[in-house]
Amino acid sequence: MNVPLLDLTRQYSSIEPQIKAVVEEVMKSQYFIMGPRVVDLEKKIAEYCGAKYACGCASGTDAILLSLMALGVGPGDEVVTTPFTFFATAGCISRLCAKPVFVDIDPSTYNINPDLIERAITSRTKAIIPVHLFGQCADMDPINAVAQKHGIPVIEDAAQAIGAKYKGKRAGTLGTIAAFSFFPSKNLGAFGDGGIITTDDQKLYDLVSILRVHGSKPKYFHKYIGINSRLDALQAAILLVKLPHLDKWNEGRRANAASYNKLLSGMSVGLPTEQGGLYHIYNQYTVRVPRRDECREYLKSKGVGTEIYYPVPLHLQECYASLGYGRGALPAAEKAADEVMSLPIFPELTAAERQHVATALAEFMAK
Repeated sequence: MNVPLLDLTRQYSSIEPQIKAVVEEVMKSQYFIMGPRVVDLEKKIAEYCGAKYACGCASGTDAILLSLMALGVGPGDEVVTTPFTFFATAGCISRLCAKPVFVDIDPSTYNINPDLIERAITSRTKAIIPVHLFGQCADMDPINAVAQKHGIPVIEDAAQAIGAKYKGKRAGTLGTIAAFSFFPSKNLGAFGDGGIITTDDQKLYDLVSILRVHGSKPKYFHKYIGINSRLDALQAAILLVKLPHLDKWNEGRRANAASYNKLLSGMSVGLPTEQGGLYHIYNQYTVRVPRRDECREYLKSKGVGTEIYYPVPLHLQECYASLGYGRGALPAAEKAADEVMSLPIFPELTAAERQHVATALAEFMAK
């Protein structure tokens, strides 16, 4: 049996007629950039998250970048964030000639450790970016408490967390502004790149709305230097078909995670944890295993797809050598990078496939 890490064809087959219909509508309209479909998606995403405003853009990366730009982050500033995340989180900080300041993670959740944030704050700190990694929200109450104490805005990197909840509130409403990704592999994925920003702050919403179109309002009149980060009408139309299914798909991932937890119990495998008061949507089901790389090879030989998110923490990336962290500086993130492995978790995964994954993992552990 072959069990892929992700099989989007199964999701597509369940909504193929609706997708083809809206794609045909967009083609006939010849209205491809922004427009009423994007406005409709923005309204529905804002309602879904419980935010006042949503602003579509070209990617999750741009959603982070635009959020930083709207908050005025620039040369000489510092932004506190986690080293255990996709590169875009820190890359956007660097693109604005600001400095990422990395804080170690909580080893049980892989999210930024709130207890370590305050000591990283300086007079140059302009923002804090917690990441809701793998689909579970960071511990936002203590993060927001520190941020409010120092008068620092919080940007939620919610790229992997649409639908996740923290104490009853959905991701996207837990900080000053939030960034989401619609990359195809996400729980709510487009047919290409796409992103969206949510906030309750009208001034920030107005500003990111201008910055995404080269900083112009009205057209051809530029008060700001922005970027080209418009959401395609085609992607908005596809996402509008998918959005009503999102909660069901998230529940499917949660059910698969619960199944894995039972199947893998008793093995020397570190299982993901769901913190009290949180609603984990399992964008990834990430375990810790001894001899991780050998384990991946064995699972591959059994037809099981896996991935490592992430093999090198950001503070040890070559491009950040000048920051001077070095190995041992952030031990929890480094240990996670050496041990984690993500297993197939997509909603359409069958019981037989989950059993095959668990059996293959048990065989390796027995060796």
